[in-house]
Amino acid sequence: MSKKEDSGGKKGSHQTELYTEVPATCLPIVYSPEYNITFMGLEKLHPFDAGKWGKVIRFLKEEQFITDEIIVHAREASEADLLVVHTARYLNRLKWSLVVATITEIPPVLFLPNFLVQRKVLKPLRTQTGGTIMAGKLAMDRGWAINVGGGFHHCSSDKGGGFCAYADITLAIKFLFERVEGVSRATIIDLDAHQGNGHERDFLEDRRVYIMDVYNRHIYPGDGYAKRAIKRKVELEWGTEDMEYLQKVELHSEGALNEIRPDIIIYNAGTDILDGDPLGGLAISPQGIIKRDEIIFRAARRRGIPILMVTSGGYQKKTARIIADSILNLHRQGLIGEEAVEGAGPSHVPFMMSRSVSSGATFSAI
Repeated sequence: MSKKEDSGGKKGSHQTELYTEVPATCLPIVYSPEYNITFMGLEKLHPFDAGKWGKVIRFLKEEQFITDEIIVHAREASEADLLVVHTARYLNRLKWSLVVATITEIPPVLFLPNFLVQRKVLKPLRTQTGGTIMAGKLAMDRGWAINVGGGFHHCSSDKGGGFCAYADITLAIKFLFERVEGVSRATIIDLDAHQGNGHERDFLEDRRVYIMDVYNRHIYPGDGYAKRAIKRKVELEWGTEDMEYLQKVELHSEGALNEIRPDIIIYNAGTDILDGDPLGGLAISPQGIIKRDEIIFRAARRRGIPILMVTSGGYQKKTARIIADSILNLHRQGLIGEEAVEGAGPSHVPFMMSRSVSSGATFSAI
């Protein structure tokens, strides 16, 4: 077993509930029913399917891949956890319903008392953020991990946007750097249709983090300042289809991992690249998304690099089914599951040892 810090981390680190031991009987798939946002139909005012995470889990149960007993129950990130990255000023601004309405792009949130906003909107997002942090440690322990939520790649330490209120990718990496021995370099492979400007702003001056970003060049956020952090930038045109897309993903993911070998890969696996997505503007088939995920996991497994996957954007009702089908394919291919940890990177431990919108509205996106 690789050396690990306890839940208190290194000297000066705060106590956290997110790095507790996980039973050996659990797969490193992280989820909580509290991920799903449901409150008086408000979630239907943004094209994002705010219940997609629960649907992914339901499909995986129907296929008998998982049960409630063998997945890891996500814990909510505490204020102390969030302060590892976020400024106190930013977290205090989230106590204003207007700010949350702007970030989530659901205008009626403006009229809700903030205690309801905290409970019904922000708590699900904090729980998904805790799930990403937990999955970071699980990936190092098991060789791979999937948070069925998360991927809030537009949020940085002091600014949210595009339905992203907490910087879960930055947090997961900072937690690993501070608390897990042997983790000093990370690679983010961001394949959501939108530029991941949040983590890019956070790691702009951090040479320990290599960022590859493949996105539609014509859509939100168009953050030129953040683009300076991207080491491997692949800008796509409207309507890019499977063949061109998959060739570029494979070429550049291989190039990125050959250029610098990280201690962990954070894979932002947005499904808003799907043909017909109202915000992504690309034309990738369901089979193309499944193949894309396989390419990234195969590249990680071949090199023995632990990989953490988060699900990020995806705005059609059918995306939950595609995410589930992709996870099932990764298992069929031997890229996840008990057998997949054999040959994983030096930081892992053997599996059995650790164990609808009104017309005219415009939206950005995860």
